[in-house]
Amino acid sequence: MREYLVLKSLAAASLGLSALCSGGASAAELTVFCTQALRTSCLELAPRFTAATGHKVNLVVAPSGQLVKKIEAGETGDLLIANDRNIDALIKDKKVTGERVDLARAQVGVSIKAGGPRPDISTPEALRKTLLEARTIAYSAGGLSGNNFENAMKKLGILDEVKKKAISASPAAKAVVSGEADFAVQQISELIAVEGAELLGPLPGALDQVTQFSMGVLSDSKQKDIARAMLDYLRTPEAQGMIKAKGLTPG
Repeated sequence: MREYLVLKSLAAASLGLSALCSGGASAAELTVFCTQALRTSCLELAPRFTAATGHKVNLVVAPSGQLVKKIEAGETGDLLIANDRNIDALIKDKKVTGERVDLARAQVGVSIKAGGPRPDISTPEALRKTLLEARTIAYSAGGLSGNNFENAMKKLGILDEVKKKAISASPAAKAVVSGEADFAVQQISELIAVEGAELLGPLPGALDQVTQFSMGVLSDSKQKDIARAMLDYLRTPEAQGMIKAKGLTPG
């Protein structure tokens, strides 16, 4: 308990994280299951946590649903970052301990190859016309953003037409950079991370769906105190600033 209180208070002050190792806590190795939308944020924040504390962070990145399957299949870890519904379900199943901690909200967006023509997607009807005229559309089928996109296409009445010209890719924006697709659809944080791709904007109007991503310490973790310290660090102003810079809304 004493180690956790020290870790928590220091993790909350990002500039003071270096003191974590001087307090006598031995270096740990954390396994963090991280949803795809937070991939770029955690790839930068994990090394900062490690540099300040000595605790190594191993990231296991996949869509939220796949992470849940890994946990249900018996894979062990320390911290889970996934959409709020999956966190809540795992708390109910006692696979996540404590309360859900909200981290960031994400929107699904559309991107093109940088420098190309910027078609209109400002309204649902404009998006419908643009996608029907597209040659190929890349999106992350089976992931949260892919499911949200398919729901949006269903509302527009063009799901079957879109699926006929769709390819599954993650990150989806790589397909527009390579010329395999005219448009890429995924969480905005994933789209803007791909060099050579350009964001058109989020899905418009009522088609826009915001996903809440949250965190929870896994019940089978052998180092819950340090996992909670990592969780606390991801809520610091430094970490939240990075998350915002990566195209997400903190909180």
